[in-house]
Amino acid sequence: MAKPKSNFRCSECQCTVPKWVGRCPECNAWGSMTESQVLTAVVARPGTSNAKVGAGAVLPTTAATPITQIDGRVTRAKPTGIDELDRVLGGGVVPGSVVLLAGEPGVGKSTLLLEVVHRWARQSTDERALYVTGEESAGQVRLRADRTGAVHERVFLAAESDLATILGHVEQVRPSLLIVDSVQTMIAADVDGVSGGVTQVKAVTSALTSLAKASGVPVLLIGHVTKDGAVAGPRSLEHLVDVVLHFEGDKHSTLRMVRGVKNRFGAADEVGCFELREDGIEEVRDPSGLFLQNRSEVVPGTAVTVTMDGKRPLLGEVQALVASTHMPAPRRAVSGLDSARVAMVLAVVERRGGVGLSKHDVYAATVGGMRMTEPSADLALAMAVASAARDRPIAEGTVVVGEVGLAGEVRRVPGIGRRLSEAARLGFRHAVVPLDSGAAPAGMRVTEVATLRDAIRALALRTVRAV
Repeated sequence: MAKPKSNFRCSECQCTVPKWVGRCPECNAWGSMTESQVLTAVVARPGTSNAKVGAGAVLPTTAATPITQIDGRVTRAKPTGIDELDRVLGGGVVPGSVVLLAGEPGVGKSTLLLEVVHRWARQSTDERALYVTGEESAGQVRLRADRTGAVHERVFLAAESDLATILGHVEQVRPSLLIVDSVQTMIAADVDGVSGGVTQVKAVTSALTSLAKASGVPVLLIGHVTKDGAVAGPRSLEHLVDVVLHFEGDKHSTLRMVRGVKNRFGAADEVGCFELREDGIEEVRDPSGLFLQNRSEVVPGTAVTVTMDGKRPLLGEVQALVASTHMPAPRRAVSGLDSARVAMVLAVVERRGGVGLSKHDVYAATVGGMRMTEPSADLALAMAVASAARDRPIAEGTVVVGEVGLAGEVRRVPGIGRRLSEAARLGFRHAVVPLDSGAAPAGMRVTEVATLRDAIRALALRTVRAV
């Protein structure tokens, strides 16, 4: 072993330099360089004499601990009080974790997290929540809290955008939960760059992450998104945090969805459903009913299917309208579906299913603002079009699930058992599915089909010509 040497490491960003400097060249922090010993390693490679292969090793301040001796109870998730959010987080908020919630303006991010701090403070007298806003004044946040019923004496508000001041508020309040709205509005005075820039966002997030890990206080960050729907700021922002959630919603609908994109503590494909109202945001534990049209009698051109949003089965209704036209190029209008996939399914329905559509306009849409991009909705779309073209309704209580290929075959889709169980729970008693789909739930009759023509025959949609 060679003689130990010294270098200097930044306590903020762990940058290492051979000589002491007053300001870290990486994160620009003043007075953060501390001396550490470096050992030059001499290791024998297989088949050779001893040779120096390691440039240096820093002596650790604490020894490595066997994993069996680490207490996992101290990092157990704590519920927020909102079941749908806890579902996406993996059971709740883990102490010392950093969660990033991103979404478009006006989707309800601040309203959701204001409800989180309210329920968090209600859990016990030991819980305090600090809500830091850089976009609104404290009075504006109080107005929203009055409107949504989220006022509590152990919820503290601070209208600040300076990082050092925020850390001072944390020292003063000693919260058990910290909300920062939003990370793009915060600024570190000792770091170059404008508020919301790459350098500032990275520095602020790094500092808040260090705070969470050192104190054990979970931090929830609100983030902006670009016009493409991606999280604004550097890509490293998503790597710094533990959990990334996307808050999605259509401005024409009250339905909101929190979708997990990254989660170090649970599944990353869970979805939570909420409804945004004038008096706040409410969780929707059974969202399937929002996507089904209630009517007294069945009508042609509708088919019900079950899609999987993450691990959650959701029932949705596909509607189609087929009308004759004298235009040389019939119109194809789509809402809530993938237009390219709709065009493919229409071609298969005409060529393989024997339904004439070349002289008809076709309109296809979903109910309730639901978006269906999964291939499992192909068969429901095809049956809705066939039902509309031949003016014969699909029997009530029937659900249709399956992917349609270009040859007219009906292919299996994953999770068929969970899909049918959800349909049976909501009262559906007949299902048209691909071959070899497994056992049916109790009380449900299943018809397995191999081709598109078999499905049309099973639903009795072949006896009337197109109008």
